[in-house]
Amino acid sequence: MNWLTLPIIKKQLRLEPDFTDEDDLLQLYGDSAEEMILNTTRRTVDELKAMNAADTTKVPQNLVHASLMLVEASYSNRSVVSMQNMYAVPYGYDMLVKPYVRLSSREEEAL
Repeated sequence: MNWLTLPIIKKQLRLEPDFTDEDDLLQLYGDSAEEMILNTTRRTVDELKAMNAADTTKVPQNLVHASLMLVEASYSNRSVVSMQNMYAVPYGYDMLVKPYVRLSSREEEAL
């Protein structure tokens, strides 16, 4: 994982820090959430870090928050569900990630 850690994931999921039975699963969910953020924004980790005005060594906190939302959704819904039970990741996810999405290739030319 690039910006998520097992301790912060465990806090989000309200798991005890010393609970290690599912660390490999949490790692998978964390990696997957970060990959989804990168795919959604069409940016690299370094590009996202550069967009953080407060600390360019870290991705913006909104993206950490969105990543944790994805991890929690995956952890809470581990199996295939029927169409009646499918729920989108909360609307807040879109609001957190949208400002970082690369909109066109022209932006790359400007960099």
